Amino acid sequence: MISAVRAAFRIASPADSHSLAGVDPNCLSAPLENAFLALLDDVTPAVRAALLAEFSGRGPAALGFLQGIARGRNRLLAWHAAWFLRELKCSDPVAEFRSFIRSLNYELETGAWLLGRTLSPQLDTGACGLLLDEIAGRCRALMVDPSSAREQCRVLNRVLFHEYDFRASAGDGADPQAALLDQVLLRRQGIPITLCMLYVLVGQRVGLTLEPVALPGHFVVGCFLGDPPFFVDASEQGVFRTRADLYQRLRRQNCEPKASDLAPTPVREVLCDCCRQLAQGYAAGGEHVRARLFEGFVAEFDAAYGRSAAG
Repeated sequence: MISAVRAAFRIASPADSHSLAGVDPNCLSAPLENAFLALLDDVTPAVRAALLAEFSGRGPAALGFLQGIARGRNRLLAWHAAWFLRELKCSDPVAEFRSFIRSLNYELETGAWLLGRTLSPQLDTGACGLLLDEIAGRCRALMVDPSSAREQCRVLNRVLFHEYDFRASAGDGADPQAALLDQVLLRRQGIPITLCMLYVLVGQRVGLTLEPVALPGHFVVGCFLGDPPFFVDASEQGVFRTRADLYQRLRRQNCEPKASDLAPTPVREVLCDCCRQLAQGYAAGGEHVRARLFEGFVAEFDAAYGRSAAG
């Protein structure tokens, strides 16, 4: 397998020294780029090893190619390109997350792992995804067809909050680690926003469309598949809430409820709020360098949204 892959690269590469005249050593030829692209998402160990060897041997040209793909709009290829960059010890997690913000191509799970890697560059995002798959698999095993969205959420509640023991963080919620989904998976504790992210991502895996909903000072999960919609408070072990329940909560906070308060929250706002929570948590703990890093991400989100709205 490896020899076949390398043979394909030799075919796509210049054959002799005469063909190298005028070739930019920092760029790959179009046929070679196409050969790499065709194999980039192949997870066969032999192919992975061959690609790593090829990228390693081609120096700056290969790194430039991978960095361009990692910043691109194709999320699948971007993920694989980032994997190769990490294996080559050439990735920059902070730059990757900034590129994600500027792309305006937001996807919740991808964004959560990229955010986590800004603090844990060696984060095994594949293992995080596999744990979500495992949780969803357990949920599917307990679901009976046909079942309503509410019945499916009851199963999610049982699995997440009783079998896997996810729960709200103890204390005042100032621990910044609780605002990172990868840390929630590790420690089984989170704040409302990250527990909602967890709930939504497991729901997606079982075919249940759920949305994060940002209330003033709180996050819940919204299910808008029926009329009326219902809401799940993931920080209270999945308690179901109605629209009236949440309006009453807002009134207790001296907020005049509006229908827009219960609308789904865009992924951009969810990830930006995670950054805001991280900035506040690190500032409260005196870690001002990290606080400024996440304040910068919040500013990047705001600037990207401003450019999008203006355009």
